[in-house]
Amino acid sequence: MAAVTRPYGSWPSPIDAALAASLDGHPEYVGTVGSEVWWTEPRPEEGGRRTLVRRRPADDGPEVTALPAPWNVRSRFTEYGGRPWAGAERPAGGPLVVFVHFADQRLYAFEPDASGGPDPRPLTPPSSVGGGLRWADPVLRDAEVWCVLEEFTGPAPTDVRRVLAAVPLDGSAAADRSRVRELADARHRFSTGPRISPDGRRAAWLVWDHPRMPWDGTELRLAEVTADGELTGARTVLGGPEEAVAQVEWTPGGTLLAVSDRGGWWNPYRVDPEGGDAVNLCPRDEEFGGPLWKPGLRWIAALPDGLVAVLHGQGSSVLGVLDPDSGDLVDAAGPWTAWQPTLAVSGTRVYGVAASPRSAYEVVELDTATGHARVVGAEGVDPVDPAYYPEPQSRTFPGPDNREIHAHVYPPHHPAWRAAADELPPYVVWAHGGPTDHVPPVLDLHIAYFTSRGIGVVEVNYGGSTGYGRAYRERLREQWGVVDVEDCAAVARALAAEGTADPDRLAIRGGSAGGWTAAASLAATPLYACAAIIYPVLDLTGFAEETHDLESRYIEGLAGPPQFLAARSRERSPVSRADRITAPFVLLQGLDDAVCPPSQAERFLAALRGRPVPHAYVTFEGEGHGFRRADTMIRALEAELSLYAQVFGIERADVPLLRLEP
Repeated sequence: MAAVTRPYGSWPSPIDAALAASLDGHPEYVGTVGSEVWWTEPRPEEGGRRTLVRRRPADDGPEVTALPAPWNVRSRFTEYGGRPWAGAERPAGGPLVVFVHFADQRLYAFEPDASGGPDPRPLTPPSSVGGGLRWADPVLRDAEVWCVLEEFTGPAPTDVRRVLAAVPLDGSAAADRSRVRELADARHRFSTGPRISPDGRRAAWLVWDHPRMPWDGTELRLAEVTADGELTGARTVLGGPEEAVAQVEWTPGGTLLAVSDRGGWWNPYRVDPEGGDAVNLCPRDEEFGGPLWKPGLRWIAALPDGLVAVLHGQGSSVLGVLDPDSGDLVDAAGPWTAWQPTLAVSGTRVYGVAASPRSAYEVVELDTATGHARVVGAEGVDPVDPAYYPEPQSRTFPGPDNREIHAHVYPPHHPAWRAAADELPPYVVWAHGGPTDHVPPVLDLHIAYFTSRGIGVVEVNYGGSTGYGRAYRERLREQWGVVDVEDCAAVARALAAEGTADPDRLAIRGGSAGGWTAAASLAATPLYACAAIIYPVLDLTGFAEETHDLESRYIEGLAGPPQFLAARSRERSPVSRADRITAPFVLLQGLDDAVCPPSQAERFLAALRGRPVPHAYVTFEGEGHGFRRADTMIRALEAELSLYAQVFGIERADVPLLRLEP
């Protein structure tokens, strides 16, 4: 059927906000329990809870939800969370699983195959007894769970200590904090959970301290495990203030592996436990690791035969199998172009979470014995004809000072509609969060929601993004609000100059750190006609004082030392530069956000008061940093589309009108 002409932005689409919201999120934290593969999976339609899912390869049957509502498998460790579960096969048969329940942040244990079904029992005290306890990155060891404990000691977000801990599996600590054994001193402010050697005689973990973030500098600590389960002789064997170790891993044979950026790229290393030189197993200008935003992320996983499964690449990561002796690296076959850092191994099989431009994230199994890869869980059934999906174009754009800027362009696309030949499409620049993060070119129905209606999207991995080596991410050091703003604008101008985008219908949007970039862009340039600003940072000084502990010193790397912060906040913060903003915007904010609290948005709106800037402030009860409920995401997407329709002069009657008031 020939395409029919209709203006950009006005095309009808079967991808509505409810559909996009229902498929939001992806499986995480893959692990194996014996021959079974387990993972966490989002349930947006159930209030945004995350459940545990299991799949038994023996009968090749379907995945099974292991925990019914209201159980919610999610940790609030450092607010962003961390690996929330661990499991092992019991000698008597059947798995034993421990997990963090989001509602009370207690550790629970359950045996899913016990008679009567799962009946989780608490292992740790509730907050009223334990003084604000959070747990992450657990591993089962004998009669205990070893993990990292976060304990709040006062009312301020920074009144907190973190320490390796051992929780008894018999439940004796459920009402008695003193039964939790602390395994290491708390002199390091941040820590991952321990990795125990196959013979049980050593434990390794990562630590770092303010003002460093984990991608700035971390240390790999190694200690002996005594016969009574104590750690002794802890020492640093890799890393330091200028070297970021992203992961530590033991091979089944007892070799210590780590992922370090000491050569400018995160590469895999063999580590000498006695502190000798580490050996780079695959020296490449590629990333085999990434930013350790949450403890428990896993880019490498050792196989029993001595090979190592790795994620590697520039920008996006693909799965490969590395021979650490020869350095040979063979990539897995298949359509997947981006993998999440959550690898797991069982025998010859490697499990992970992967996506492509035509498929959302799903659980994938690679059999290294045969080379065969297949989807084994969370496989999405196409909710609409894939003909409506956009085709991303990964491009490199020139930026200021001749620097390269990486971006993914998603042109408007519809199988049955097109615009007049002389019309250029509106485009929205998407600035990702972090800002120490990146976005890969994979299927995202939130993007397809706009492109299938005739609005283009370009995702910008601006300077400071991960995936392109340490030098690329160091571009943002003390330049937040400058480099990110300039890079996004350079890409938008390039698309307009080449005739891809309408220069009069450009917008910018972003969440968290991307919300900062969107708001700062409105204050820095008249390039954009409007913006969608989502749970943002808006005030550098206020953010440093109000945010959670993990990021309370992040600003020093992004904007400079404390003595410069006040001046740079005045120069860059949207709160301080609100008088320069004239373009319309929508501001979307979760009222329970502990990372970017609503006070940021309120100060920004107060600074705008009395000025004729059309805007809408939409808040969401019960939502924190990152929207998880289906009804929230529906309202947020429709509000964003309504803003673009009004500003770009697009006729749309299928979304509620967003009231813009000065």
